Amino acid sequence: MRRRNRLAAAFVIGVALIAAAGVLGVRAFRASRAPRAAEVAACPANARKANLDLDMKDTNGRVVHLADYSGKVLLLDFWATWCVPCQVELPGFVDIAAKYKDRGAAVVGVVVLDEFKNAKPYAEAHGMTYPILDGVDRQDVEKAFGPMMGLPTSFVISRDGRICAAHLGVPDIEHSTGTLEQSIEHVFTSEIDRLL
Repeated sequence: MRRRNRLAAAFVIGVALIAAAGVLGVRAFRASRAPRAAEVAACPANARKANLDLDMKDTNGRVVHLADYSGKVLLLDFWATWCVPCQVELPGFVDIAAKYKDRGAAVVGVVVLDEFKNAKPYAEAHGMTYPILDGVDRQDVEKAFGPMMGLPTSFVISRDGRICAAHLGVPDIEHSTGTLEQSIEHVFTSEIDRLL
């Protein structure tokens, strides 16, 4: 009986230590992370240039040149139809595309790690009015913006073609009063507004 109590106590202490280490690790990560969108005044001085010298077909089979978006702020989103976090971001991207279409910014979705034939019916069902391009099995796309370590992966690119923000997964949101979708949209609109 005493041995069982000691084992139970050791287990509880072990779980508490692991939990404490996890909390401290998260705090250390947050303390060491790059500044949030709201903390950064503009595009970082050392931001790398995006390779927009790529051509991809859209859902109607037309060739789209990413270089045609030079001079605009570009939200370039890599996603897949099976990706649940991608689905969470999409309504905000639809809103952003509509809000900024006449203001010098654009949204472009690039399907990767999927079958591109799924993209058109999916885009129509979700009201995705912005261009959806085929990046499936494209080594040049992977080389330019990869490796794709997870989805969604999104880049906010300045008018002069620099990658000013990158998000692996949905953006980190600390303080929010709205829904998750609204909070995600707010992160991206803040980043775009700074570059317009």
